[in-house]
Amino acid sequence: MTSISLDAVGKRFGSLRAVESVDAQIQDGEFISIVGPSGCGKTTTLRIIAGLEEASSGTVLFGEEDVTDAPPERRNVGMVFQNLALYPHMSVRKNMEFGLSVGGVPKDERTDRVVEAAEMLDIEELLDRNPSELSGGQQQRVAIGRTTVLDPDVFLLDEPLASLDAKLRVEIREELQELHRRIGVTTVYVTHDQEQAMTMSDRIIVMKDGEIQQFAAPEEVYADPNNEFVAHFIGTPSMNFFDCEVARSGDDLCADLGFNSVLLDVSEGDRSLSSGEAMRFGVRPEHVDLVGDGAAAFNADVKFVEPTGKDKIVHLEVGDETLKAIVEGEERVEAGETRRVAFRAERIHLFEADSGDCVY
Repeated sequence: MTSISLDAVGKRFGSLRAVESVDAQIQDGEFISIVGPSGCGKTTTLRIIAGLEEASSGTVLFGEEDVTDAPPERRNVGMVFQNLALYPHMSVRKNMEFGLSVGGVPKDERTDRVVEAAEMLDIEELLDRNPSELSGGQQQRVAIGRTTVLDPDVFLLDEPLASLDAKLRVEIREELQELHRRIGVTTVYVTHDQEQAMTMSDRIIVMKDGEIQQFAAPEEVYADPNNEFVAHFIGTPSMNFFDCEVARSGDDLCADLGFNSVLLDVSEGDRSLSSGEAMRFGVRPEHVDLVGDGAAAFNADVKFVEPTGKDKIVHLEVGDETLKAIVEGEERVEAGETRRVAFRAERIHLFEADSGDCVY
C-alpha cells in the first residue's frame, strides 16, 4: 500500500488540453473516486497514475518515490477496466493466476492466492468454468479477483460497473467496498455516476475540463460545493438554480428571486455580498418544502409528479420558472393543484453570476 501525490500534473494531446495542472494528495489506504462528465479528464488522470499515459508536465509520487517516468510494471498497480479483457480460452482459475504465473510466483502460492480471492468474491465454485459460461456480474468478479491476487500497492478502477444492470451495480459496489475494507489498498475509482462516488468514497475528486473543481469528503461536496458546476453535478435530482439579486430588507440582506425573497444570515459586505449584486441562487429539491402557509412561502403550480417509491419528485412552476421538490412517498400531491412552497433558508447557496464560485 502507498500514498499517491499528483503535483501540477498535465496532459496534452497536440493542441487538446486533456488534464490541466492537477494537484491531489491521496492518503495511504484511501478510497478516492474521480467523477465528472465525459471528456473531463478523469480517465486520462487515472492512466497517468497507472503509467499507461505519459504526463506532459508535473510529477507523480507513490509514497516518496517519483514514478513519473516509470513504466506500469514498475508501479505495482492493479487495474480493472470497463472492458474486462478476460482470456476466453482459459478457465477462471487460469485467468486469475495468469499474472502470478508471468511474475514467477510458485504454483502452491498461486493456488492459495486464487482460492483466497475467489472465496472473498464468492466465486470459488466458478474456478473451473470458462468466462463464456459466466454472467456479466460473475465476469466482473473474476476481473477484480485477477487484480487482487497480484497484491498491488495501488488499485485503479476505470468505470468497472458501467455495463452492468442497476441491481448488479449495487451488488458489486457493495462487494468493492467490503473488499477495500478487508485489504485496505489505496484505491482510485473513475466513474461518471455521482451516486457511486458518493456512496463508496472516503473523498471525491470532481473534475471539469481537465481541472479539479473540488476534492473533499462526499458530505462536504454535497453540503458545501465550491461552485455552481459541483452543486449541479452532485445530487439527484440536481440542484434548482435561479437568477437573483441581493437586496436590502430593512436591516437585513435577502436574495430577491422575483417570485420570492429569502433572508440571508449575513451582514452587508460579508463574503463579498452587497445590495444590488447579481447572483445565482441554488437550493436542492430535498430542501424545498410543500407547506401549508408561512411568511416565506409562495404559490407554485404542480406540473407533474414522479413517484420513486420512498419519495416523490414534484415538478413545480412559478411564473416562468420551474423547480423540483422531494416529498415523502405517502404525501398526496396531484398535478394541476397549487401548493404553498418554501425554501429552507439555512440550506440555500449563492454563486457568483460570472465565475460560478460559491459565496454563501
